Amino acid sequence: MAVVCPTILADTADDYRRQMEKVAGFAERIQIDLSDGEFAVNKTVGPEDAWWPAGVKADFHLMYKNPSQAIEKLLEHRPHMIIVHAESAGSFTSITHRLKSLHIKVGVALLPPTAPDVIVPALSYIDHVMIFSGSLGHFGGHANLDLLHKIKEIKQHNPNLEIGWDGGINERNISQLAFGGVDVFDVGGYIQQAEDPHKAYLRLARIAQETGTT
Repeated sequence: MAVVCPTILADTADDYRRQMEKVAGFAERIQIDLSDGEFAVNKTVGPEDAWWPAGVKADFHLMYKNPSQAIEKLLEHRPHMIIVHAESAGSFTSITHRLKSLHIKVGVALLPPTAPDVIVPALSYIDHVMIFSGSLGHFGGHANLDLLHKIKEIKQHNPNLEIGWDGGINERNISQLAFGGVDVFDVGGYIQQAEDPHKAYLRLARIAQETGTT
């Protein structure tokens, strides 16, 4: 089932709260983007400042050069999933074992130049792969549909893997993304900057669901 997942990307606690309040009333699942200011130039609030409403599934997308310390700070909150970048440093095996021991799902994000081949050996341990087509540390970006080929390659190895897409999603391209195999649509600017965020969310969800049933 297609899931529209509003994202939070904030560099201050006040902005974090404003963004969360915009989507908390309707989102069943959200993605919280955190950046160290090194892997992505813009630094966001830190993991110690992260929170989300009860009853909402929270995924964390860590734009960190070395995400291990940030992960440890997040674990006490027991998020639904933590997504690290294939391009990050550190031991992915150690991260995976740590998350799995606490029944937290493991996600991996691929920047546009990164081929799926790099994560194939670890796909049996991964719950979610995010195809990243945005601008690190910023809302918006361009949805480069040429990257959809990565989904086919990944699904050849694990057809049941959940696939996410981050970057440039709007009402003009979400049907193509859904048809291309995307399950989770991580949406930032289109919802956060909308005059009516709830209507924007519902519009995307309707298109994605209709595409998935055709």
